[in-house]
Amino acid sequence: MSRPMLLVFLLLILIITSQFEWKQPLVSDIDASPSVSEKQLRISKREEAVKEKIILSQERSIQRLNELIRNLREQLLDCQSNNGSAKSTLSSLAENIIELERQQILGD
Repeated sequence: MSRPMLLVFLLLILIITSQFEWKQPLVSDIDASPSVSEKQLRISKREEAVKEKIILSQERSIQRLNELIRNLREQLLDCQSNNGSAKSTLSSLAENIIELERQQILGD
């Protein structure tokens, strides 16, 4: 065989063997990919479950805060009404004292 023919022959053998080597890992990659996608699916489901738990926890916290706000508003209204009645009582007492002082001044 001539030297160029030998080089061509070796090149063809190299190309053919490299094709087989490339195809084999591809087949094993395809076989491995379902397990990888299954793992990714499980991971995404776990992440989803964690996100849902966080959202539920936040919703409960929001409900508790809304209840506290409602209670504080009621307490504020009670304080305002008590304050208003105390002011009116104080006002009427002050008027009575002024009236008594006038009577004492006029009586003297």
